[in-house]
Amino acid sequence: MKEATGELNMTLVTIIAIAAVLTFVTAFLPNILDSIGSRWDEGTNTADNQINSTNGANYGNKKN
Repeated sequence: MKEATGELNMTLVTIIAIAAVLTFVTAFLPNILDSIGSRWDEGTNTADNQINSTNGANYGNKKN
């Protein structure tokens, strides 16, 4: 009986740990994705500006 109780306790600890991780991810994932998206856009805009400032040279990144 002790072994079954220990397994039940371990199962509950696992379920609670998974719930805690899911709660953390659910709370912070939108902010993380927004941050990545805005940094991606900034990097893309910087690359576009560098391409446009090279006297019209096209290095395969944009079509004229």
